Amino acid sequence: MKKKVRFFRSVNFKIALTFILILLVSIEIIGAYFIRGLERSTIENFKTSMDTQAETLASTLGNHLGNQEDMDNSQQNNEIQRVLDNSDSNDVLEMEVVDERNNIRATTNVREQYMVGNKNDDPYIDDFSTKSLVTIDEATSDRVQINVQPIQSAGDTVVGALYIKSDLEQQYREINNIALIFISSSLIAVFISMVIAILVARSITQPIGEMREQALRIAKGDYSRKVPVKGNDELGELATTFNQLGKRIAETQEAMESERNRLNSVLSHMTDGVVATDRRGKVIIINEMALSLLNIEREQAVGQSILTLFDIEENYTLRKILENPEEILLERSSADQNLENVLLRVDFSMIRRESGFISGLVAVLHDVTEQEKNEQERREFVSNVSHELRTPLTSTRSYIEALSEGAWQDQDIAPKFLEVTLNETDRMIRMINDLLNLSRMDNGNYQLQLEYINFKELVNFVLDRFDMMVDEQEKKYHIYREFTKRELWVEVDTDRMIQVVDNLMNNAVKYSPDGGTITVRLVETHNNIILSVADQGIGIPPNDINKVFDRFYRVDKARARKQGGTGLGLAISKEVVKAHGGNVWVESREHVGSTFYISLPYEPYEEDWWE
Repeated sequence: MKKKVRFFRSVNFKIALTFILILLVSIEIIGAYFIRGLERSTIENFKTSMDTQAETLASTLGNHLGNQEDMDNSQQNNEIQRVLDNSDSNDVLEMEVVDERNNIRATTNVREQYMVGNKNDDPYIDDFSTKSLVTIDEATSDRVQINVQPIQSAGDTVVGALYIKSDLEQQYREINNIALIFISSSLIAVFISMVIAILVARSITQPIGEMREQALRIAKGDYSRKVPVKGNDELGELATTFNQLGKRIAETQEAMESERNRLNSVLSHMTDGVVATDRRGKVIIINEMALSLLNIEREQAVGQSILTLFDIEENYTLRKILENPEEILLERSSADQNLENVLLRVDFSMIRRESGFISGLVAVLHDVTEQEKNEQERREFVSNVSHELRTPLTSTRSYIEALSEGAWQDQDIAPKFLEVTLNETDRMIRMINDLLNLSRMDNGNYQLQLEYINFKELVNFVLDRFDMMVDEQEKKYHIYREFTKRELWVEVDTDRMIQVVDNLMNNAVKYSPDGGTITVRLVETHNNIILSVADQGIGIPPNDINKVFDRFYRVDKARARKQGGTGLGLAISKEVVKAHGGNVWVESREHVGSTFYISLPYEPYEEDWWE
């Protein structure tokens, strides 16, 4: 049962008292607005009074200024001066009468009495029109009220003008005096109210301050201390509830921390990337694998739209992904600039609450680069093999059909047809043998027959054979040799290494121009021997230089196929060199030539090896 709190000890009473004090202060503020209204009213009444006085005095002066036949100017001026003197008051600073000839007839300004009878030079009395305006007195810098009232005779004829300058600044001084009195009393009231408010508010703010300190400690993770309960009022009950809340938060925080640690452990050790967003599609969680796959920093990813993160803004919207969370393929640049782009498959899943409300998205990223690359290579390999076998088969079938239709009886044509058929058959056999050799190397079933040989003599053996064949070739070429003088003994498979050098030389001859030079260099480094074959051919385009060792790749497909190439020579050479623990690469410039390099591990032999 809830305990009832006495009224005079309740927070309601304290708050009510505070509101009463605030109300008193508000009354003071209303008084300030009243003074402002008083100022406006006083100034307006003063202006109205001066306008009325100007009209009345102008009417009186009309009787004197219009009767010029009854008296001379001197008498008339004295009469007008008497009327002005009788109408003078404390609010009026100066009055002046001007006739229709713009001559001054009378003035209350003692210092300007000498101007009577002279022309008026005051710009305010220039057109004898009614004026009522506020301006600044140039002599005193005070605000003054200027009234100009035309003087009319009995026949409504304008016979002059009345000029009155009144002291408006005095009205503002009186209003300021009232304001000072009000401000003084208001300051006293504010001071008294402040003292009372502080005394009353202290009893409320002290426990609230203690609860604030406790809230700050809870925010920092300190749940050990409690708020002291100092009364039985609502604040006391709030302090008790606050302590219970701190205990519950500590228990919840411990459970959440445990769950967070488990979640972080799972996310950190996942082999797939995970990205989670809020309901607006902003990234809130991203694991290390996703950062690595997307090649981005965590600070850049968190808070960014998932559409921008995946660079799919042009083709997808958040609504489209929510309605149809289909699989998406992304191509992103690799963190290693030497590697090709990374291909990612993204699967989306919605985060739903028990109520069915969608609170975010989860995107799982799978690296399918190798899978897609292998699949693409398999498709290209099947396509290339089919294409390479179809060409000789089609040619062979055509010639056999021609022979079966009677060409075999022609002694001139039949031998040529049979020769072409035999060449195409040999070409298919070579291709199949090359494919079988590559298959054995890929499966690791090929055994190298290693033996120590003089590598320089092996290279010379191959080059000598090409020197002897130069006369049989349609185009001429010259082989230039740059070999080290040392004997280079290495452990290799002789037949396979001759095949590698032969492949490189065949390519150099095929792509060299007629009369070109093929430069073969053999050098020794600390741990390797390097063989290079340079030609002066068409070169390799920069975009294709990484593909020359792919199966069935040709720089000039028409020329290679015409000369009987299978497109597998460099691929076999690469596998053979790798099997020997070496490396093969190429450097090329278009229309200048290409240089193929072979590097093999080498250890200089000692004389006692052979003893």
